[in-house]
Parts: sequence; C-alpha cells; structure tokens
Amino acid sequence: MNGQGKYGKYLQTIEMLTGFFVVNLDYIVAGIFDEDILGFRWKVTWLIVNVCFLPVAVVMGRTPIPRSLHIDKIVRLALQAVVLHALCFFSILTFLDSWVHNVSFYLWFYLLMVILLPLGWTLCRLFVKKLRRKGRNYSAAVIVGTNSTALWLREEMLSDPGYGYKCWGFFSRDGSDALADGGPYLGTIDDLSEFIRCNEVREIYYTLSGEDYETMHRVVKIADDNMVHFYYVPPLSRYVSRAARLSAIGQVPVLNIRKYPLSSIVNRVLKRSFDIVTSSVFLLVSPLIFVPVAVAIKISSPGPVFFRQRRTGYLGQEFNCWKFRTMRVNADSDKVQAGRNDSRVTRVGEFLRHSSIDELPQFINVLIGDMSVVGPRPHMIKHTDDYRKLIDKYMTRHLIKPGITGWAQVKGFRGQTEELWQMEKRVENDVWYIENWSFLLDLKIMVLTVINVFRGEENAF
Repeated sequence: MNGQGKYGKYLQTIEMLTGFFVVNLDYIVAGIFDEDILGFRWKVTWLIVNVCFLPVAVVMGRTPIPRSLHIDKIVRLALQAVVLHALCFFSILTFLDSWVHNVSFYLWFYLLMVILLPLGWTLCRLFVKKLRRKGRNYSAAVIVGTNSTALWLREEMLSDPGYGYKCWGFFSRDGSDALADGGPYLGTIDDLSEFIRCNEVREIYYTLSGEDYETMHRVVKIADDNMVHFYYVPPLSRYVSRAARLSAIGQVPVLNIRKYPLSSIVNRVLKRSFDIVTSSVFLLVSPLIFVPVAVAIKISSPGPVFFRQRRTGYLGQEFNCWKFRTMRVNADSDKVQAGRNDSRVTRVGEFLRHSSIDELPQFINVLIGDMSVVGPRPHMIKHTDDYRKLIDKYMTRHLIKPGITGWAQVKGFRGQTEELWQMEKRVENDVWYIENWSFLLDLKIMVLTVINVFRGEENAF
C-alpha cells in the first residue's frame, strides 16, 4: 500500500504554480490588445503582475486545505485570490504612476483570470480525486471510540472515494463498549500502539469524551510516539454539525454551533436580490411554457390549471405553494403524497412531474417572498406535524425560506419518502445546506438541477 499520502503534500505547490501559469498566460493574451504593453514597458508590467501573485501564494500557503473541499468552495477561494491580486496590482500601478492606458488590457486580464484560475485549481483537485478513487494518495486512519459520532465519522470518510480516506476501523476504551455492528472492530486502546506499528496509519480520530483526560492523554501519547496525527472529534449530533466557529473566553475554547451564513444581512440581501432577478426574468418569458402546459392540463382532465397547497415555510409559517395540477381532482391531495404508479396522476401530469415542469409556478412564490429559488423543499402541513415528532432537528430546516430546488434534491433525496431514514437523510442534507450556504453553492445546485432534469430522475413521479 504505497499510495498513502504520496502526492497530497505537493498539492498546494502545484496549485500555486498553476496560479503563476494562469497569471502569465493571462498577461500574454491581454497584452495582444494593448500595443503599449508590447513596447518597452512590457517587462516592468510583467514583473508587477507576477509580484502581485506572491501575496496570493502566501495566503494560500497559510490556508489549510481539507481533503473534502467542494468545487464551489474552490471557486470562491479562486475569486478571492483574483480580488487580492487586483488590489495589489492597482496599488502598485498607482504608486509607480505606471497605468496601462488601454482599458481593454485590464478587462481581458481579469476576465481570463476569473475563468482560468478557478478552472485550473478545480482540475488539480479533480486529478487528485481521480488518483484517490484509484486507491492512491489516501490517508489511512483509525477511530478511537464506538459511539454514534464515531460511526458517523467513518460513514462520512467513506461516502466519497475522492476524499481519499482508508479507515481501518474502531478501537474502544476497554472492550465494554465494543461495536455490535456498523464497522470493523480492532480492539481496545491497549492494542492501538501495536496496530499502528504493524499497519500504515497516518491519523487517529478520537471521538470519546474530552472530559476523560487520562484516556485522551494516553491516546495522544501513542500518536506522538508513533508520529501519527491526532484529531479530536467532539461528540455532536449530525443534525447540529454546523459550520461552527471556534472562539475563546480567556484560555477556554468555545464552539459556536449556531452561526449560519444567512444570519448575515449582506448574505440575505444577496440571496433575496438574486431571487427577485431570477424569478422576474423567468416570469417575463413564462407564457411560452405556461400557455401550452395550461392547455394540455385542461384537455387531460377537468379541473383548474393550478394546484394550490398549504405548506410549511420560513420559521414554520404556512403559505400557499403553487404548482401545475398533475392529478385528477381528489379529496386526499393535501394528505397523501403522490407515489409511484399513483392512479390519481394524469398522463400529462406524469410528464410534468418527471420533467419538474409542475414546479415552475413556484417562481411566483419566489417573487412574492414566500420561497427562494434554492432552499429546503417545503413540505405539506401533515408531513410537518408528523415528522417534527419523529426526527431530531426537523424544524431546523425552516430557519431559511424553502426553495424550488435544494441540496437534498440534487443529492437524490426527492419524491416520496416511504421509510423514515429517507426523510432523515433529506433533513440532514437540508441542515448541511443551511450551515454551508454560499452564493456559489446556490449556483452549483441550480446547475445540477438542470442537469438532473435533462438526465431524468428516478424519484420524480
């Protein structure tokens, strides 16, 4: 097993070199549109654009790179790098009074940088992920603890081969808490040191209580003696696993688990502005879709074109959610969710559901402020009343406005929920979205939604 961590340590260096390559390529292309650059000052300006990338490289070098970094976050980091480079570049040009007179140079340079830098870094990550999926560049780990946090941690480690984790299994404190099921049990802490010496182990994840200082100190010493990285994983429920912020009161670390990106007024304004613009543009052209759909619905069965249903929205408030009618008029539409081969669904309605066209009237809800383009899907009132009693943190998903599409939907958790675990996974993904919201994440979800519509979704019925 010689693939453990062989290339990961070079990733930041490769990304920095990619950045310098992009900067120089941008300079060459942008210089074509400015004759002054091609003259005697091209060397000076070329030196400046490279010098201005040094602060970006320094910031990158000091920023820890998690193995599970998502593409939308890579794009966000790249855009931040572009902004930092621009600030440095314009500051130096102002100080030297050496501005390029042709504005097209700046436009081409930074337009290309906005496109190529995220693309370059994303390709680097995709290449590393490809290596990891082939069993190379992995990080071998063991978990100390057999509680729910330990099981959840291993589940997440192995959820995507691109993360590059090989989890050997679990060690318990003294054997009394050995695993009944859920993963390979390797023994007690007494066996940990010998296991590390006989197997490739790069990381130890400790999920037991931090109050047990003696046990924790013992495991830390084993990690230090064997030159293995030690990580403490606090025993938090998967439904309160927020993008926490660590602060301190004196010397005591304090973990804030109730900080949401959309608690910021700036982020809320950005999201709402995007909703207004998107819904307005769509509704302006909506007659091209709405008119033929309305005619088809009227022909397929008697009843109204639109279906209006009370659903749970922001902060648990009820609202009228609009859809195209896909069923024959029936008394159970507000109580019984549509299932596979549901006799109530018309032939036209089957097509509308499978293509998600039935959801398009919800752009009206977005425009008036009941919904957002992206967010947790709103549930029927009956579902809310039932599941809030069965699923921990179910109501947390109502801390933001519901959406036409959401993270849970693009992850495959849409449609009928026949078993409780399906709704639990949906809630888990909804809470993750609330904790990790970003504008780029919304764009990513919208792109994935469009791809899924054209590809066809198994659970859309």
